[in-house]
Amino acid sequence: ISQIQSEIDLKLKSSFANLNEWQKTQVARHEERPKAKFFIENLFTNFINLSGDRHFSEDEAVLAGFALFDGRSVLVIGQEKGEDLDSRLKRNFGMMRPEGYRKCIRLMKLANKFNIPVISFIDTPGAYPGIGAEQRGQAEAIASSIECCMSLEVPIISVIIGEGGSGGAIALASANKVIMLENAIYSVISPEGCASILWRDPSKSLEAAKAMKLTANELFKMQIIDEVIKEPIGGAHRNKEEVIFSTKGVLIKYLEEFDISEFNADTFFVGDGCQLVQDKLKGLNSLIYPHYPNALDLLTIAKKKFLQGETVGPEELLPIYISGEEHWQKA
Repeated sequence: ISQIQSEIDLKLKSSFANLNEWQKTQVARHEERPKAKFFIENLFTNFINLSGDRHFSEDEAVLAGFALFDGRSVLVIGQEKGEDLDSRLKRNFGMMRPEGYRKCIRLMKLANKFNIPVISFIDTPGAYPGIGAEQRGQAEAIASSIECCMSLEVPIISVIIGEGGSGGAIALASANKVIMLENAIYSVISPEGCASILWRDPSKSLEAAKAMKLTANELFKMQIIDEVIKEPIGGAHRNKEEVIFSTKGVLIKYLEEFDISEFNADTFFVGDGCQLVQDKLKGLNSLIYPHYPNALDLLTIAKKKFLQGETVGPEELLPIYISGEEHWQKA
């Protein structure tokens, strides 16, 4: 039996070593991959799930609450897809509605008030595109969530555990440290969506996935993410305990790096803005604005467009606003 298992492991290792971008997308979507609920139950103690956005209702697609991690208080946010048909329907397949983002904003502001770091687990195909969600301000909720993440004075660590799709993922992954599991994906649109827009043909998802560079290793090379967590042979679903152990070690390392016990606003507000905000902006710029490395470059480009009589849109002004008061006054 052990010999057969060794042969299976060897074949799995050779197969998974040569996965293309589309195959990795399929692994990231594997129904047995560990979900946010599993990470929360096995990494944290005394988790208190908090509900509601105080405006409309509760969103079951996201778990959020305070817990203890390695002896310290943290705010935990997890996009949950569900384990079976009933739970997936309840969780809306991990697609958050506006009330979900507003709930997270409410809790992140509370964490900021009490100097509690934030840890988020990202696993969503994207924000829910239903009529009701759009009527309740889906785009505004996502933008407000990004702005909230960027303006917090406490560290945020985001772990992309499966599918990091579109603005639904970016809304909670605008963080100081963005970490990905080896077979996870992270992009501003799904490969199928990209193929439908560019080629009017969803079957060209492989070409789209290659062009988008959405895998963990590609994103690490481009410095969009900070670390890649190795997965067991055959994917995270084959040895969930090993994934928990690896993830715990990485989270402890970064929390100690920030050393929240000594954190205060005076320490991090340097130069033109908060160093924590600048760290988040760097990663977000690389993902959404790959040709604009920083706020000063954005400001120069915006000024040039304005002088030429062109429209300067909010997507160009938001990073300038986030980066600091001086840059915003210039804009």
